[in-house]
Amino acid sequence: MHIVITGASRGIGFETALELSKNPQNQILALSRNIDKLHHLQRVAKAYDKNARLDCIAVDLSNPLPDTVLDFLSNWGSLDVLINNAGQLINKPFVSTTLEEWRTVFEQNIFAPVQLIQASLTFLEKSQRAHVLNISSMGGFQGSSKFPGLAAYSSSKAALANLTECLAEELKEKRIAVNCLALGAVQTEMLEAAFPGYQAPVSSQVMGKYIADFALNGYKVFNGKVLPVSVSTP
Repeated sequence: MHIVITGASRGIGFETALELSKNPQNQILALSRNIDKLHHLQRVAKAYDKNARLDCIAVDLSNPLPDTVLDFLSNWGSLDVLINNAGQLINKPFVSTTLEEWRTVFEQNIFAPVQLIQASLTFLEKSQRAHVLNISSMGGFQGSSKFPGLAAYSSSKAALANLTECLAEELKEKRIAVNCLALGAVQTEMLEAAFPGYQAPVSSQVMGKYIADFALNGYKVFNGKVLPVSVSTP
């Protein structure tokens, strides 16, 4: 399997990439802005299995996609799984959230996945059965509990969920499945920064294993679905 995952330098993305790297049949390209943390991911993966095939490229997905990523995909020839995991969270009252902050959140949480999916389509089409997996949030899941301070984040994640449904319809004839996991609270650095002292009921390791399995197998029974992944009731 040829797999690309964004936001792989920490938290859920780190654990998902690490879990995927344990299968020697998987070739993984991990993307993030922090190259030092990506190199740490490589070292951890190699510690589990010296033959782990995990490459990394530092990239800011709020900017145009660099040629290094496209060249890497060209060398692969095809792409089987794309996991849009990178995200930006801001915890700030709606009345004091600036338009620039809204733009920043939407750049990371919706425009970056749009750009990467568009750039990857040529390679996804060459897969026997490709899967695009978007990582959203229960905050963006319709009918779920909402919390003060998360208007920008939750709105952007709702947009990602809706994009999933639209793309599944557009791409089904190309044998590309598109699904979305709306995650509940997971203990990560990003969550700790936004909600200091809060203890989530699920670890990033547990969620990473779940996402890794779903990325490889979820397309077999789901397409165009926005699935809540949470231990609490919406």
